Amino acid sequence: MPRFIDVHNLPGATAEAVAEAHERDLEKQGEYDVNILRYWFDQSNGKVFCLIDAPSSEAANRVHAEAHGLVADEIYEVQEG
Repeated sequence: MPRFIDVHNLPGATAEAVAEAHERDLEKQGEYDVNILRYWFDQSNGKVFCLIDAPSSEAANRVHAEAHGLVADEIYEVQEG
């Protein structure tokens, strides 16, 4: 399955809000055959990065859209090196 890293630009976000959004993603991901593996939060720059296994970038972003509405600003297909 393809693997993606996405980037969310969320100035002013808190760690608690990001964790809550991630929990909502986990509740929704199974509907789209998506597996969100990890996320990282850079509070000082207002960025969240998600590592996701998904059949497509659209499926990965659909989970975010339906779970909480915070879709990715950028998404990249990646391969582990």
